[in-house]
Amino acid sequence: MFNRIVDAAKRALGLQMTDRDFTVFPDDTFLVSYPKSGNTWARFLVGNIVRPHENVDFSNINGIVPGPGATSDRELRRMARPRIIKSHQYFDPRYARVIYIARDPRDVAVSQYHFQRKRKLFGDDYPIEKFVERFVAGRTCDYASWGEHVGSWLSTRNGQPGFLLLRYEDMIRDTAHELSRIASFLGLDVTPDVIQKAVAKSSANKMRELEKSQAQMFAITKDTRQDVPFVRAANAGGWRSELPAPLVHRIEAAWAPLMRYLGYELTSPGIEKPGALETILQTATIS
Repeated sequence: MFNRIVDAAKRALGLQMTDRDFTVFPDDTFLVSYPKSGNTWARFLVGNIVRPHENVDFSNINGIVPGPGATSDRELRRMARPRIIKSHQYFDPRYARVIYIARDPRDVAVSQYHFQRKRKLFGDDYPIEKFVERFVAGRTCDYASWGEHVGSWLSTRNGQPGFLLLRYEDMIRDTAHELSRIASFLGLDVTPDVIQKAVAKSSANKMRELEKSQAQMFAITKDTRQDVPFVRAANAGGWRSELPAPLVHRIEAAWAPLMRYLGYELTSPGIEKPGALETILQTATIS
């Protein structure tokens, strides 16, 4: 009873920390992805072009590109506008402007597996086979499955004004180019020098260095295993050496149409025929 009263009071005062029920303004831009798809890296990239003369790190990133799950609604309302807000939410019609980052679900599965080891949700002996089954079923996080999450945004917003689709793999391949696209979408007039410096300051090596000294300053890494890094390989295609073939097939069989649409090569035999989702998406063009 007491906890319910406290929760009600927090809601009334705007003190609750929630990643869906908060005040959204029409000039907000949301940096959205399924968990473990490069969102934290993207926050650093954006932070370093928005605040090029500041030291952006784990201690202040939430004040530059806030995440509603770690910031109360009252704090969010007090922030300077227009705001750039990090989100892992599936489709929300209130989000008028969205930068959406998609990542190969085979790599997402591997990254989530190691992150949940870091968070001590299971031990090192937990079979990745069990994890992938839960991952495909949408039971490894609070944001549905990878396919439901990505599909909810692409089927409703892709190709529409106010929506920028990025792929994590393209961001790895040519970070400066993709960051320039983000800057343009945000209406920022930044020089190539600012872009290059932002890329350097947001590199995987730099973020690993920051993580070592600031892990307890960041909600995501606080009180987690320090022997398992939050910023791991930071590359594309790691699934090829970490996922057994049956697990690759399980993921590809679940989401072949979406993966094919996004340009991810399928490796499992027998997954050839385009699915119904491609018919839904066929009029949309990847930005």
